[in-house]
Amino acid sequence: MNRVVARSLTRLYPRGWRERYGAEFEAHLETGGGGFRTAADVVWSALRERMFATRGGKMERPVYSFGGVMRRPSAFVPVAMSVIALLLVVGPIPFYGPPVRSADEGTVAHLWQILMAAQLPVLAFFAIRWLRRAPRQALGVLALQAGAVLTSMVPVFYFNL
Repeated sequence: MNRVVARSLTRLYPRGWRERYGAEFEAHLETGGGGFRTAADVVWSALRERMFATRGGKMERPVYSFGGVMRRPSAFVPVAMSVIALLLVVGPIPFYGPPVRSADEGTVAHLWQILMAAQLPVLAFFAIRWLRRAPRQALGVLALQAGAVLTSMVPVFYFNL
């Protein structure tokens, strides 16, 4: 394989991987006969290495669990905000009956809207920060957050508020 192509393919890997294996891997690519299939395999491997780093040495990343990620404020605050919004709408039902739509939305509706809108920057921060570190756990937390948002929306649509 051409030296420029081998160097370019090696540059696809993360810095820690290149520091440890880069020179040897580049030499292997140069001396080995490789074509399109080898280049495609290297690209695929580099992508997987960026998502799931090789364990061992300096490259080892901490292993996060779903519960560990969920304990982060940027993970549980949006869920708590959705639960509070749900309780604002559903909480008074046992005492006052189902809510009735009026001309003025009222304080509860405004609080619900503020809680729903205030979640967006926190969710964006969480996604930006955690999807690279722990993609599987972050996707689980994002799914839980989406479920909490949808759950708080159900009574609003059910009672046509």
